[in-house]
Amino acid sequence: MRIPPSLQPGRLLKQDIQHLRHRYLSDWTTFNQLIVASAVYVFFTNLLPGITFASDLYVLTGQQWGTIEVVFSTGLCGVIFAVSSKIPFLPFMAWSLIHAGWMHLLLALINAHDWTMRYVTTFSTEVFSLLNSIIYFHKAVQELERAHDNLSFAAFLYAIIGAIGTMLVAIFLSTAEKWKPLLHRYVRMGLAEYAAAISIVIFVGMPHVGELASLDRSTLHVSTTFKPSSPDRSQFFVKFWQLPVGWIFAAIIPGFIITVLFFFDHEVSSIICTNDRYGTKKPSGFAWDIVLLGATTVLCGILGIPPANGLLPQAPLHSESLLHTEQEEILISVDGEEKVEHRDVRRVHEQRWSAFLHAGAILLFVSPPFQHVLGLTPTSVLAGLFMFMGEQSLSVNPILYRFSYLLTPPSELPKLPADVKSYRGVHLYTVVQVVTTIVIFIVTLTKAAPAFPVLIIILVPIRLLLMHRLWDRETLRFVDAWACRKGTPEDDKDLLAGEANEKVDPTPRLPGETIKDV
Repeated sequence: MRIPPSLQPGRLLKQDIQHLRHRYLSDWTTFNQLIVASAVYVFFTNLLPGITFASDLYVLTGQQWGTIEVVFSTGLCGVIFAVSSKIPFLPFMAWSLIHAGWMHLLLALINAHDWTMRYVTTFSTEVFSLLNSIIYFHKAVQELERAHDNLSFAAFLYAIIGAIGTMLVAIFLSTAEKWKPLLHRYVRMGLAEYAAAISIVIFVGMPHVGELASLDRSTLHVSTTFKPSSPDRSQFFVKFWQLPVGWIFAAIIPGFIITVLFFFDHEVSSIICTNDRYGTKKPSGFAWDIVLLGATTVLCGILGIPPANGLLPQAPLHSESLLHTEQEEILISVDGEEKVEHRDVRRVHEQRWSAFLHAGAILLFVSPPFQHVLGLTPTSVLAGLFMFMGEQSLSVNPILYRFSYLLTPPSELPKLPADVKSYRGVHLYTVVQVVTTIVIFIVTLTKAAPAFPVLIIILVPIRLLLMHRLWDRETLRFVDAWACRKGTPEDDKDLLAGEANEKVDPTPRLPGETIKDV
């Protein structure tokens, strides 16, 4: 008996390795100024938030993990992915990450992507994306709260101005390509592509000018030496084998939690980055990426640094920064004759340079001189960067557009497909997504925060098994679709129903004749 493809061990991994072998060299042949600009943008959006989380880790882990560990981990894992995608705390965490590593490998070998993500729809991915946007804005508020607690009133007011200014200048410059006929085309392109970097540089330097220089300020906490944060450690290496056997087995539990979090985070971020909006042509490598993720997780555990994939997923922002317009030739039939038509399409540059350059630059910043440069960055600038990232993420989320329909007079709403009766079902669907996101966000603020990926996963069976009882099929077909493949769950149900009718229909038909013909 032939084994179904989804049950053949290692099938996806073997397929990904074959694809990687064929596409690897071509991934290094595309290089231009947009890729450099993307690398600069992603450098800031990965490094600065990472340092912010490092200050929290420093307290929560009893000074075991701090800025140097986070920067080292982010850069190291980024380079690997670009070239390839009172318990003793550190030994216990090392074993937790080692367990997570072999669990990642197991997920790749059993083709976990096939029997998990193939059932994910845009209902869940849009909620996940909206959750990320809210978290970005929340982190900005947290930074300003810290500024309120630590700064004088005048300095705090400037911190608010600096945060809002960083966001607004970045948003304003990101629209530069639409300023025509102002400035030269290449100047407009440069301003748009380096919008975030220019804004950050402006507001990092501004507090040192004039009377602002006399204000106290809160800056990023950085390390001054390339040594572990803990005074009890002298090297980046953990003697994990010295942990008692009982604790080694106990570490399986956090290892499992880390695996669930990383797997879902990575898979959903990858799905969002490869949807139709980005026009990707090259095959994805879900299984291979999970193997790499497991390997870097184990490496981080042995080095005694936090695993890099646990931060906010900036991958969709990376894809957005690589979007460009190019012409595509399409064959069309006119009066029986085939003609070639040129159309403008939006597509990302599929390459490795932007990931490699930004991760390499982050790794460079583990050195004391560059750490000192980072230490000049006011936390208000970081708050502004968070708000800009939240705006960029939110602006491309379909939930935002559907939510605007709730505030639009019925006479001004876009025309619906003929099969969709009214906007009532569309509005209800949008409200459910927003409420669901808010509930999950509230969970992330509690001690149950590590369980939030499970809540996202639960949305999948809810969508497939329950929602068709509250919404009609055509409304669901209009607002939702499979995240990893063409079509919708309703299309699949129609196909299955059609096949079932073919089997049981007793009507006599001519050879080759279908039910529709009859």
